Amino acid sequence: MLKSRNKYEIIYTMNSRKTASTASTAIAEELGERLKRARLNRDMTQSEVAERAGVSRLAVLNAEKGDVRLKVLVAILSALDLAGQLDLFLPIQDVSPIQLARLKGKTRQRASGQRKTGTAGAAQAPRVLQRRLLGPNIAGERNREEDLG
Repeated sequence: MLKSRNKYEIIYTMNSRKTASTASTAIAEELGERLKRARLNRDMTQSEVAERAGVSRLAVLNAEKGDVRLKVLVAILSALDLAGQLDLFLPIQDVSPIQLARLKGKTRQRASGQRKTGTAGAAQAPRVLQRRLLGPNIAGERNREEDLG
């Protein structure tokens, strides 16, 4: 369930069995409800918002259900005079000084796809975990006694 602690923060709780997709759907539905409340607070119909946004009434209806394309969402926010709220929704992201130094002043265009690990022995972590879970013999390792004998 979603609860709004304040106007900038969405807090959601998930059961361990729920997926991130379920959480994304719940957040999208909450944003749709907020769009609807904003429209009603301005005493506008879906048709009026659609006309001002340059989209169909069905697009506004779907947005209020949480199913909306980004361009349509921006158009609806503009029609409701809420486009200024986008900076609160997703602030401008500056390039970190470390990234700037690595790139020697160039702007990063894409991610490397490589994740950094926090420990020096991270490459051995899967083998260590396998040993702990399965035991050394099952994990494909031989006893030292077999090597000596």
